[in-house]
Amino acid sequence: MMGLLLAMIYLAFISLGLPDALLGSAWPSIYPQMNVPVSYAGIISMIIALGTIVSSLQSDRLTFRLGTGKVTAFSVAITAMALFGFSVSHSFPALCLWAVPYGLGAGSVDASLNNYVALHYKSRHMSWLHCMWGIGASVGPYIMGFALTRNIGWNSGYRIIGIIQVVLTILLFASLPLWKKQRNETANDAGTERTAPMAFREVIRVDGAKEVMIAFFCYCAIEQTAGLWSASYLTLYKGIAPERAAGYASMFFIGITAGRAISGFLTMKLNDTQMVRLGQVLIALGIVRMLLPGSEAMALGGLILIGLGCAPIYPCIIHSTPDRFGADRSQAIIGVEMASAYVGTCIMPPIFGVIANVIGAGVLPYYLLAILLVMCVVFIRLTGGKRNVC
Repeated sequence: MMGLLLAMIYLAFISLGLPDALLGSAWPSIYPQMNVPVSYAGIISMIIALGTIVSSLQSDRLTFRLGTGKVTAFSVAITAMALFGFSVSHSFPALCLWAVPYGLGAGSVDASLNNYVALHYKSRHMSWLHCMWGIGASVGPYIMGFALTRNIGWNSGYRIIGIIQVVLTILLFASLPLWKKQRNETANDAGTERTAPMAFREVIRVDGAKEVMIAFFCYCAIEQTAGLWSASYLTLYKGIAPERAAGYASMFFIGITAGRAISGFLTMKLNDTQMVRLGQVLIALGIVRMLLPGSEAMALGGLILIGLGCAPIYPCIIHSTPDRFGADRSQAIIGVEMASAYVGTCIMPPIFGVIANVIGAGVLPYYLLAILLVMCVVFIRLTGGKRNVC
């Protein structure tokens, strides 16, 4: 039963990744049809992100009342509904409307599932599960590309993903009895006897909560800024042809996905704190390599190193949360971790865009380095003294 439940969780992580890159891959076909500027993709993305932040902050309350299994199943169902909404939309306001459940469906399941795995499974599974998310995020654009190249339209791409989500929803609802058999599981999936979920003001008063929130903010700022702007950096600053730069930029995401597969094995020898520090070192080496003059291979190697460095940080900080803050508070803490991550995703890449417009894209490595330094400082504070338990 435990193995079957774990298999369902792996499928759930793939489902989390499937819709994440759809908008970016479909938008070049969407915006001309709807007669809106190309920049309007940012509006939809912001609505989705805001919904995700709200639902992440509510994850403790929802999981406390419903349990992880039901939160996961209902959230995937909401996401499926939103995807079908996108598939029948023919105007920009309609896309904005369906973006609301799109975001709300993602945040609570992300936080709830991550907490469940952190409580009940070893660190290697957390890394491999996030690798599954990367596979889902890679498959989504492939399916959209299939729909576009077969001339059946971007709407059909969303519909295909929606059908896959419906199938996953059915499987998740069918698996609900498995969640109840998990050893030491209680109504709030935290192994505790709490009588009420934690309010946000209570969460941020927890020793170390502010530091872990900043760490997540910085991590996602690095990941999303590098992912969004690396191709522009290579083209505008390094003089690499746009088509080659796009291929090189994809290596960053390949580095993250492959790195998480490798991290699962490394966690058998290294603890979560060591894995995070290893990731920070690799990111620093990648940034330095990007700063050094040299061939295209030098810049490509830098991006791959940054991707490999990003790989263990997110899953290992999450996995260490119950040990660091206590199982009774881990769901609430992970909820604010997720929310902080999405805030970093929303804010920092656009800020770099403004900076690049004024100074130039060549400042990307320095921008990433500044964020990395802040993350390293708060992580040292987080793992110091009594909190160095992982």
